[in-house]
Amino acid sequence: MPRRVPLNELDAMLEALDYPVTPAEAAAACSDVTLELADGEEPFADVVTGSSADAFESPDELASEVMSLLPREAVGEPYQSEGEG
Repeated sequence: MPRRVPLNELDAMLEALDYPVTPAEAAAACSDVTLELADGEEPFADVVTGSSADAFESPDELASEVMSLLPREAVGEPYQSEGEG
């Protein structure tokens, strides 16, 4: 069953993987995941396979790489937070 994961839940999702993990292994393990972005959505596998890294040693390292591969607009406007108001 496909899973939709908001960016603010990315870290929790990545904690479930075994490390070290290659981009291809992460893509295969999360092939059913679509990331919910501020400006739309993107399959997690498409994002992570865009990485040139050989492997990730931790969830933080993988999360940082995923965020760097997304366009700036994907994470929303600078200084804007969700849930306020």
